[in-house]
Amino acid sequence: MTETMARKSTAHTSIDFDRPGKQVGFIDIPHSPHEDAWGATRIPLAVIANGSGPTVILQGGNHGDEYEGPITLGEMIRELDPGKVSGRIIVLPAVNIPAVLAGRRTSPVDGLNLNRTFPGDPGGTITQQISAYVSDVIFPLGDAFVDLHSGGSSLNILPSAIVEPAPDPEHRRRNIAAVLAFGAPLTVVIDNLGEPRTSTATAVRAGLTTVGTEMAGAGTVSIDALGICRRGVRNVLGHFGVLAPPVHAGGQAPGSQGILKIPGRDGYVLAGCDGVFEPFHPLGTNVRAGEPAGRIHNLGDPARAPEVLEYACDGIVYGRRQPGRVVSGNCCVTVAAPYEGDIA
Repeated sequence: MTETMARKSTAHTSIDFDRPGKQVGFIDIPHSPHEDAWGATRIPLAVIANGSGPTVILQGGNHGDEYEGPITLGEMIRELDPGKVSGRIIVLPAVNIPAVLAGRRTSPVDGLNLNRTFPGDPGGTITQQISAYVSDVIFPLGDAFVDLHSGGSSLNILPSAIVEPAPDPEHRRRNIAAVLAFGAPLTVVIDNLGEPRTSTATAVRAGLTTVGTEMAGAGTVSIDALGICRRGVRNVLGHFGVLAPPVHAGGQAPGSQGILKIPGRDGYVLAGCDGVFEPFHPLGTNVRAGEPAGRIHNLGDPARAPEVLEYACDGIVYGRRQPGRVVSGNCCVTVAAPYEGDIA
């Protein structure tokens, strides 16, 4: 059936969002590259519904080089019994399918980063059409949104659940409660320096209770992070009442680190030149502003002294560059510091 949207689009799906049971199919977006005159880009989609209850949207593969989310959601599509659901789960396990199949952060079709295109353009490029469909069709169906990320091929990040800030205090409370229920080892507030074009920022504007994650990265599948992701998705579905709460899950109370936040631009240590970055501290290390974070070596000019980078704030080493080669402006280290905002 063709979807009715506020903005005209050629995207369509045969899935009936209102039908109970489990449906697995695709969103088809007409696409006519050199190799295919009348083809389509096919975005995997599943709907698992039963009885009454809220609608939770689960998304993975926003970036194609982040693997724990798509693996977890693919397993859920195959294994979840609809009879155990109270409400509806809409699953987009590989939403940026061109990037997922290429193992790239950005789409090989148009070079765009899906997570910087929301709310999208139904008449734009493939990436813009994907974000428009999510914004215009999927988000209005939902009560909550879970977007599963990792550090991808350029960063390794401590496994964590992410709070997307919301200007309304009650909405912010809902977001934090859901993120804590996910049960990740760390909870971090990340506002992407106020970037409004992400899926989570757009979900917040749509009124959805919103949960993000960062599940390790470094271009690999982390055994530990995958376990956290699998448990966390079921924990948060239990929190919303769509699944029965896991027997041993009570959510996560802020631990010894409390709730953290990347404190704006000071939380990012950027390369000032091209070369190879040598980090000075492993993930989780407590560091202070002014302390050396690492140095960049010019391997082609051994007489040139390395450029030393410094932390601009106190906190813990939350994310670190992977691989070693950098160009000026690359993020080499990310620091998270205690969150001082309201959590109630």
